[in-house]
This record gives sequence, C-alpha cells and structure tokens, in this order.
Amino acid sequence: MHKAKTDFNSPITLAFSGASGAPYGLRLLEVLVAQNYQVYVLISSAARVVLDTESDIKLSGNESKATEQLTALVSAKTDQIKVFGKDNWFSPVASGSAAPKKMIVCPCSVGTVSAIAMGASDNLLERGADVVIKERGQLILVPRETPFSEIHLENMLKLARMGVTIMPAAPGFYHKPQTIDDLVDFMVGKILDHLSIEHDLQKRWGYQS
Repeated sequence: MHKAKTDFNSPITLAFSGASGAPYGLRLLEVLVAQNYQVYVLISSAARVVLDTESDIKLSGNESKATEQLTALVSAKTDQIKVFGKDNWFSPVASGSAAPKKMIVCPCSVGTVSAIAMGASDNLLERGADVVIKERGQLILVPRETPFSEIHLENMLKLARMGVTIMPAAPGFYHKPQTIDDLVDFMVGKILDHLSIEHDLQKRWGYQS
C-alpha cells in the first residue's frame, strides 16, 4: 500500500541571498508553511553566513541536511520544504516548464538585484528569478541596503519596468510596534498581501483601535 501524498498549496520559491535581514526570510518561510504551501528554498553561500550571524543558524551546505534543518525549525510536514543547492540545474526551479509561478528573494542583496537585472543566471537563484520573469510569473525582491546608489536604483527601475515587485525592507510604524518581531511581521505581511495570501500579522491602517 502506497502512503498517501500530503496535499500542499501550489509551490512557492523562497530565496535567501547575502543581504542583512535573515529574520524576514525565516518568518516568511514559517508563515508559508503554516498556510500549507510547499516551499522551494534557495540559499546563497553568503546567505548561510548571514543566517549564522543574525539568527545563529548554521545551515548545512548539503541539500538533504539543510532541508531537514529547516523542516524542524519551522515544524514543516514531510516534503513540504525542499532545499536546492546553487548548482542543482535539475531542480524544478531551473525550468520554465516546472518552476513555481511565484518567487520571493528575501532578503535580496543589491548584488543579486544586479545579477537578476542583467540576466546573469550564474547560479540557481539567479536562474530561478530569470525563469519567473520570462514566464511572466510574480517575482518579489526585498532588498536591504542603505543608502541606494544610482547603480542600485537603475537596476531596480529596470526590473520594476519588467513587472518585478521591488519591496525594500522598510517597515512602517503606524501599527505601533513593540518588538523587533512586530517590525519583521510588518514586512512579511506586505509580502503576503502581494502574494494574495490572507494573514493577520499586523493591524492595518484605519484599524488601530
């Protein structure tokens, strides 16, 4: 007798690049899993350093071990999270015929913004973003850099004109945040809004009482 396959919502690709802001990506992963989405995770070498520095998570460079680590971290179901290495060109993310239609790079370094804008596709993260753009899917980039140089702004403008959503990690304060988690949830909530995923992570404008 075959074990019944768990039914997940349509896969979403979540990529971590080497910018500061690992808590944003981790919280987004946690919420997507709680909402029963299957998540394909891409993590750059620099992102592993950031995860260790900002969240004390020493993520393995091995796909299977990293998958196990993240699965345990956010209490995901079996096969709900799949981590793909930067050179795994046989992953679904690498092909327009199989890649999810929605991808978020959170956090997104300005170097990654540049590579995506130029269509470099030198690693799976860049290729995944390139696939989503060419297939007219939904790509959200969450850059965390300040200040932005003219180079950064030109690259982001180029991508925005292609339909990419540029969402800098700039949380608001009108919801009167009391903790860092409140600020993280503000940004994660904005991302979920653009993915058309319902949530109650923060109070909305006009509903503060």
